[in-house]
Amino acid sequence: MKKFSLLVTLLLILSTVLSACGAAAPAAEAPAADAPAADAPAADTAPSGEAVTIEYALWDANQLPAYQACADAFMAANPNITVNITQSGWDDYWNTIQTGMVAGTAPDVFTNHLAKYPEFAAKEQLVDIQPYVDADGVDIGVYLGQLADLWARDGKRFGLPKDWDTIALVYNQTALDAAGVTLDEVNSATWDVETGGTFQELIAKLSVDENGNNGLSPDFDPTKVKQYGLIINGAGEGYGQTEWSWLAATTGWRAIDELYATSYNYDDPRFTGTIQWFADNMKKGFIMPLEQVTSLGGSAAFNSGLGALHSNGSWMIGDFVNNATFPFGFARLPEGPEGRQSMFNGLADSIWVGTKHPAEAWQWVKYAASQECADKVGEFGVVFPAQQSAVDKALAAYEAKGVDVSAFTLQATEPDGTFLFPVTDNASQISAIMAPAMQSIMLGQAEAATVLPAANEEVNAVFQ
Repeated sequence: MKKFSLLVTLLLILSTVLSACGAAAPAAEAPAADAPAADAPAADTAPSGEAVTIEYALWDANQLPAYQACADAFMAANPNITVNITQSGWDDYWNTIQTGMVAGTAPDVFTNHLAKYPEFAAKEQLVDIQPYVDADGVDIGVYLGQLADLWARDGKRFGLPKDWDTIALVYNQTALDAAGVTLDEVNSATWDVETGGTFQELIAKLSVDENGNNGLSPDFDPTKVKQYGLIINGAGEGYGQTEWSWLAATTGWRAIDELYATSYNYDDPRFTGTIQWFADNMKKGFIMPLEQVTSLGGSAAFNSGLGALHSNGSWMIGDFVNNATFPFGFARLPEGPEGRQSMFNGLADSIWVGTKHPAEAWQWVKYAASQECADKVGEFGVVFPAQQSAVDKALAAYEAKGVDVSAFTLQATEPDGTFLFPVTDNASQISAIMAPAMQSIMLGQAEAATVLPAANEEVNAVFQ
């Protein structure tokens, strides 16, 4: 396995990458990200000293042990504060958060997502932690690149960065060997929306029907596929982070033109063509059909041996280590007209405005984003934390497990190799519009060139 010295200079590189991807403020420039609002009150950050329980929610089961270790250390240092962690799957998680805010039962602190927090903030459902940051002198400069800036808007701040992620291809070594495909062929694959490039040839060759015919054979039966060349995680709604964004972006397309934009570009022919390519290859039997993915789950289907390649994020590395039933590894994304492209994302914890224990909740948020906790998380080797020392520990943990994660880190450090998650208001309404539109295309019920321009009009009308 390769030695992992790739991220020694990640702090500087990511700052450049994020700037190139559009991390700069929109034209109507907001106050500096680390400047408090003019009327921000002084924050009382001292815990009451009384016995308090902080309810903390997260969705990623892989990260639960790491954050439990952080909670244990935090509680040892703060014996009056109990941190009770609850984990649930993605869909149930957000339903619980949203209904809890209405019912008054939301957790005090919860792991938040860039697609979600602007809407919560607009509804004044989150605590602005900038006064707490100022009162306790928290140095946001310790976080890699401009991750901290993504959680600040109009002088307010709604989270401290905990991690970052990129996308890569997971490959089934047994499937590659059986097809006579080398890792170099996967790493050097090319793609374009018109022909599908060598990547389409690759997933066709790696698709095998029940009679042993691969997708390049005229006898291949797309209705009786034993092994798919590619598995994605679903239709991707309007974001497609692991599903299709990594191909759509190679055309130069972006969902939005700047952070907090008030219009989307789902009607762009480059995008509609990319989505139609996915739908067409599902029909050909080269990509697992949406019905099957919905039933089995993308990563679970891949781990059970039903696919040769699978697109997913760096936060899932541990899942493959623990659950893959065959030798596997991570490969580079295909190279398109505008190079290799991966969405770049990062999570943070937010405090619900209805918490009865804001000072104690802040103390937990501050610790969960501290170097001490980040280093603990890094040692578990489940994500890339937001601080360099913790990234180094994560790389060492992966190396100790014999896992080469350079496909993810090379993508992060490659000039112009990443683009930001499209952060705007109205995420829930956008998802409600885009989810059925994308599903209809992937199910073969409609054409992307017809459905997506209409959906784009609906999405943009939400901002009017």
